[in-house]
Amino acid sequence: MLRRLYDWTMSLAARKSAEVWLAVIAFVESSVFLVPADVLYLPMALAKPERAYRYALIATVASVLGGIAGWALGYYAYDAIARPVLEFYGKLDAFEQLRLYIHDEWEILLLLLVTSGLAHLPPIKVVTILAGVIHMNLGFFVISAIVARGARFFFLAWLLRRYGEPIRHFIEKRLGQVAGVVAAVAIALGIAYKLLAH
Repeated sequence: MLRRLYDWTMSLAARKSAEVWLAVIAFVESSVFLVPADVLYLPMALAKPERAYRYALIATVASVLGGIAGWALGYYAYDAIARPVLEFYGKLDAFEQLRLYIHDEWEILLLLLVTSGLAHLPPIKVVTILAGVIHMNLGFFVISAIVARGARFFFLAWLLRRYGEPIRHFIEKRLGQVAGVVAAVAIALGIAYKLLAH
């Protein structure tokens, strides 16, 4: 199923309505969808590099709006909607562990939001829903989401404008790994700080 979703998302890049689809995918990725918007963003930006920053802005705005939707699902409709979505994707156990650990520690959640936005660690939908469940301040949430998602998409835009097609393999195969390692280190440092502070 995941492969079919991935292939379908990739196919959207060739359509005239690609920008609309980019906004839709970025929006739903942040709340309920499994495939990251990068899958659509990369071929679009490579096909029209002069629009890379425009696409990055579209993806950022839509992703933040989707994050707000995820927050609202967690805040207002966790049992009715968010929980079944997490269960469908096999993320419920991981979510519940995070929920128990974080409880109302906004600092750790902010860190997770940044690492999720930059490196999909943990998946962005998990963090946006969790932010709503623990009633994280919406203003802090939105600012963090703008920084995290904007940094990712605009960094991708800069890489693609500067290096073009040759950087695509690195982005698809290695950038996620590098960002994942950095995110894991940041999370570990945040947890260590929390433990030492107590």
